[in-house]
Amino acid sequence: MKGYTPPPRMAVSNEPQPITRSITITEGISVKDLAEKLEIRAKDLISRLLSKGVFATINQTLDAELASEMARFFGADTNVITFEEQTAKEIDAAAAGEESVPETGIRPPVVTIMGHVDHGKTTLLDSIRITNVAGGEAGGITQHIGAYKVRITDKESPAFGREIVFLDTPGHEAFTRMRSRGAKATDIVVLVVAADDGVMPQTIEAIDHAHAAEVPIIVAVNKIDKPDALPDRVKKQLADRGLMPEEWGGKTVFVDVSAKKKTNLNLLMEMICLVADLGELKATPERAATGVVLEAKLDRGRGPVATVLVQNGTLNAGDNFVVGNVYGKVRAMFDDRGAALQTAPPSTPVEILGIEALPQAGDQFVVVADRDKARGISEYREQKAREAALAKSSRVSLEGLAEQIKAAGTKELNVILKGDVQGSVEVITDLLTKLSNDKVRLKLLRSGVGAITETDVLLASASNAIIIGFSVRPERKAQELAEQEKVDIRLHSIIYELQDEVKRAMSGLLEPTIKENYQGRAEVLNVFRIPKVGTVAGCRVSDGLVKRDSEVRLLRDNVQVFKGKVGSLRRFKDDASQVTNGMECGISISNYGDIKVGDVIEAFVTERIAAEVIA
Repeated sequence: MKGYTPPPRMAVSNEPQPITRSITITEGISVKDLAEKLEIRAKDLISRLLSKGVFATINQTLDAELASEMARFFGADTNVITFEEQTAKEIDAAAAGEESVPETGIRPPVVTIMGHVDHGKTTLLDSIRITNVAGGEAGGITQHIGAYKVRITDKESPAFGREIVFLDTPGHEAFTRMRSRGAKATDIVVLVVAADDGVMPQTIEAIDHAHAAEVPIIVAVNKIDKPDALPDRVKKQLADRGLMPEEWGGKTVFVDVSAKKKTNLNLLMEMICLVADLGELKATPERAATGVVLEAKLDRGRGPVATVLVQNGTLNAGDNFVVGNVYGKVRAMFDDRGAALQTAPPSTPVEILGIEALPQAGDQFVVVADRDKARGISEYREQKAREAALAKSSRVSLEGLAEQIKAAGTKELNVILKGDVQGSVEVITDLLTKLSNDKVRLKLLRSGVGAITETDVLLASASNAIIIGFSVRPERKAQELAEQEKVDIRLHSIIYELQDEVKRAMSGLLEPTIKENYQGRAEVLNVFRIPKVGTVAGCRVSDGLVKRDSEVRLLRDNVQVFKGKVGSLRRFKDDASQVTNGMECGISISNYGDIKVGDVIEAFVTERIAAEVIA
């Protein structure tokens, strides 16, 4: 148009404004949210980012450093907090205006059972729960965190009707990380010490963890029914460690118990409730749930499954949540007995389905209202983790180069590790990295949860690695490929046996090993309960053969459930010495009856062979 002069374009000043205020921002804040906090237009912020060479859209997330730089330019100091801290602040601000009823705010105490290996922690918990967990553990030791909710049913007890949540942590020294994680989620530690054994290294370690987490300790002196039990010796040893019994003028509660004879268990539970009352444990059931992941595993039928302890608020089916680097929606929840739940109040351990990927054990669990927000936070954290991993692998320094030249004489043992749950994999990873010495360096190529697959075997073959399976089995095709490629697969279910074997291998002192020769496998089509005989599995042999003198392992979803011997092998009504591929037969396993349709019975024979050094 003739005579029209366009208005001058607004230029964004390149001069930073003076700092006049302070704002709080979260990790992975979007351009839109930062502009709102700075009280400026989003396009001004985008223009400024553009002048810095950053092409950003209004919904793009910024890392904390860049967001702080932008805020300083527009005259604001920044305080960076995590997403979990921000959510907790918002919830607390919302709850501040509400009147909280003290009665509804009291929550059940979360109790961690700690102590040395084989001092009777799980058996004590079994007696309290009236179940049998230790019987199903490999070698009778606990290798995962279990979480259980128990109600006091003794009507004569002053604590009748109250609930206590128990976390059972493994006692073996390699599970230090798991145990410390248990201590952080807990209100009270019950330290189990065997009266016939006294204070041991892991007992002292457990005391240190409890002190570090600043939680009260109750000592359960177990196995007092044994003839060589000396409870007073235990008290003396612990008094020297700073845990002075109440009857000696100290502040620590001591209870003499017998897990097997169920002696004084009610007294122990009353003492737990008494210590909990002194601690005034409170929670707000009406708020959105927060918690901590105790364990995570990959279930073949259900996908990623996490055991979460709800610490505050109430978790409902259908809630969206962020946990560490992953997000999800609660599709289903189950309690410690496997019953489905719709809601989980504070201090409730639950198994959750609906997670997009496996979280790390120990991650914070936070319920969020907005699923898109949850996805954004998760993607930002995943990208940060990926960048950190790439930076770690590609960083080379002169010192590193000198070290490599110096280490040219050392042998490198490549390892691929697969376990049944995330916690065990983490612990064994730590264990293996600590085992490196002057002559042999251990290098972990891959670690993960689930059965050993063909991909693992191919990677092991290409990189000349060994595969370690902890409480998992190789898939059938993976086993065949490993035999073909001559890949060494070592299978274990007890952590210190695995540790000892790797140590001996590295020092070149491997004793003759017991080698398993695979014979065949049979699929369970039906299960029959026969009086005086027990459980008989109606099977079809799908591969190889099964002999009457075979050793067998029962697999459920490629995870070993039981290992034993064939009790009897029959074709129709007659005893058979062996049954070959394609035939149907009846198999009973000695001293084991919990066989289910769909299980696989794998037959093998063991032989002793002179070992070669695997390193």
